[in-house]
Amino acid sequence: MSIKRRIIGAFMVLIVATILASLYVANNIRNIKTNVKNLVTKDYAGVDYLLESDRDSYQSNVAISQIINFGMTFLLEADRDSYQSNAAISKSLASHDKDKANKIIKDEVLNNLNQVRQRFDKFSALLAHEMPEHKAKFDEFDTYYQKTTENTNKLIEMINVEKFDEANRFYFDKYLADYEKMRGAMDFFTEAAYKVIEANQKDTDAAIASSFITFIIMTLISIALTIFFSIYLSRTINKSITKFKDGLLGFFAYLNKDTESVNLLDNSSNDEIAEIATVVNENINKTKLLLEQDAMLINDVKKVVALVKDGDIKKRIEKQTYNKSLEELKIIFNDMLETISKTVADDLNEIKKSLKEFQKLNFTYRIKNAKGDTAEGLNTLAEIINEMLVDNKSNGITLQNSAYTLLKNVDKLSTSSNEAAASLEETAAALEEITSNISHNTENVVKMAKNANELRISSSEGEKLANQTTSAMDSINEQVTAINDAISVIDQIAFQTNILSLNAAVEAATAGEAGKGFAVVAQEVRNLASRSAEAAKEIKDLVENATIKANDGKNIADKMIKGYVGLNDNITRTLELIGDVEVASKEQQTGIVQINDAINLLDRQTQQNASVANETKDIANQTQEIADEIVREADEKEFIGKDRVTEESNKKTKVHPTSSKKNEPTKETKSQASQKSEKPKIESKKNQSSKVITSNTKDDDEWESF
Repeated sequence: MSIKRRIIGAFMVLIVATILASLYVANNIRNIKTNVKNLVTKDYAGVDYLLESDRDSYQSNVAISQIINFGMTFLLEADRDSYQSNAAISKSLASHDKDKANKIIKDEVLNNLNQVRQRFDKFSALLAHEMPEHKAKFDEFDTYYQKTTENTNKLIEMINVEKFDEANRFYFDKYLADYEKMRGAMDFFTEAAYKVIEANQKDTDAAIASSFITFIIMTLISIALTIFFSIYLSRTINKSITKFKDGLLGFFAYLNKDTESVNLLDNSSNDEIAEIATVVNENINKTKLLLEQDAMLINDVKKVVALVKDGDIKKRIEKQTYNKSLEELKIIFNDMLETISKTVADDLNEIKKSLKEFQKLNFTYRIKNAKGDTAEGLNTLAEIINEMLVDNKSNGITLQNSAYTLLKNVDKLSTSSNEAAASLEETAAALEEITSNISHNTENVVKMAKNANELRISSSEGEKLANQTTSAMDSINEQVTAINDAISVIDQIAFQTNILSLNAAVEAATAGEAGKGFAVVAQEVRNLASRSAEAAKEIKDLVENATIKANDGKNIADKMIKGYVGLNDNITRTLELIGDVEVASKEQQTGIVQINDAINLLDRQTQQNASVANETKDIANQTQEIADEIVREADEKEFIGKDRVTEESNKKTKVHPTSSKKNEPTKETKSQASQKSEKPKIESKKNQSSKVITSNTKDDDEWESF
């Protein structure tokens, strides 16, 4: 199908579709108008009659039918639920069965009352913005709804306490008045909603009429313009597109290598197609030149890639082209080769050969005339590894010779053992000096024990008196607790009296002829007053009893004071004896300081000797094993300077004796070890004697710590 036929066919379809759409929309507009008129004149009128019937037959419990309109539906449902809530409350008041009343309250009263609020809120959300002049009426409804809710809750409370007569009076005197005002507000909004509907109907009719006329005019104009332009465009565009198509197909044939030459497009016409043809001709010339340059560049790339595969990275791409992409690719490719040459090497084969030698543990190989970071790095790495191997072998031989030095530490251990023996002798002398002071302290301790017994008797007497005082005070506390309980009773009675008085006042104000119930409330108040008097008498008796107990506690406290006088005298005598013990303790302290210093020095030396001995043995063994392993691993590798390190190590081993001889302990060492084993025995005996002294002088804190 030609472009001309397509354009004509498209416009014809557009015309037909526009006509059909116009007819369809016009028909819909008529239907909308008919539906709106029926909705306003019939449906809402029926709702109005139904609402008037509901207000006239308020006590008949007829449900309100729902009308299909969002704002009116919510308002009507709110009015219906309000009525159902009122009917349910009446039904609940008529039932003296508590369980049945609770079920009615839950299922009918509260649920319907909540639905009134919910549906009126929905009505307000839909239509409040169209009734700004009735904002005060909305507030009035909220006020009476709140009062109705509060009155409903009061009725429920009365029903729960089975005050059915009082609930009936409250229902007719208070509840119905607020309830009727709330329903009146809903009736007002029903009338207001009908006014809004009537206004909307007028606006809708005007808008529909205006839209219908405008739509018909625009449709006629669109059809006329569509017919005109479809004929004109089909003739002019078809001719230019045909010429452009022929030239463009020839150019595509050249691009696809179907032909070796290309002809320029015809741009003789003075229209947009000719301008496009001129631009295409310019690009045809550029494309022809670029294709020739691209072919030369690609051939050069193939040659360079073949050399790179062989490991030669010195060659670069030299051909040029106006194709920015290929030229950029050439630059990137040359930069890549240059980067590889600098970071790796000019000849990758040398790197492969070097790595193979390293895998064979031959670190004597070097790349000659190395260029590139990787090639130079491999040579540097070989030098570093070579130095590491030389150092490892040298260190291994040095470690083998270090066993001789470790034996010197054993001699130091012997010296420390001798110093420990001397310290033990000094400790023994200090202990003899302290013994004389201990005898004098023992006599004073006996006297202190006697006075302590007397102090214990006095303390026992004081304890008994304190227990009696505690018992008396406990009794007082019990009485005080009883007083608190009685006071609580009075508080409760006062609270209930206030409530009944309040109820009586309310009853008297609102009862009228039905105020006979006030006599019952007054009788209850008199009963509570009697209970208050009895509680007051109990409080008075409890307070008197508590006073007697308090006097008993005072007498017992006087006796306790006398008992503690004797206790203070004994404490004074005990303090004098403690002063004598303190003088002797100071003399003992000097000797103890010397003993502690000697013992601390002995402990440090002993611990040092044991630690050094153990570490020396472990280090000697580990050093020998590590040195042998290092030398063995170094001998397995080939590196520069390997033989030189071996010759130097042989010279060093001739100077020092073998490690096996150094590890043999001397007789002197064995004798020193035996001395070490004997010295701790002396120390343990002296420690035992010090423990005995400490047990006999419990009053001295320093002896206890020693």
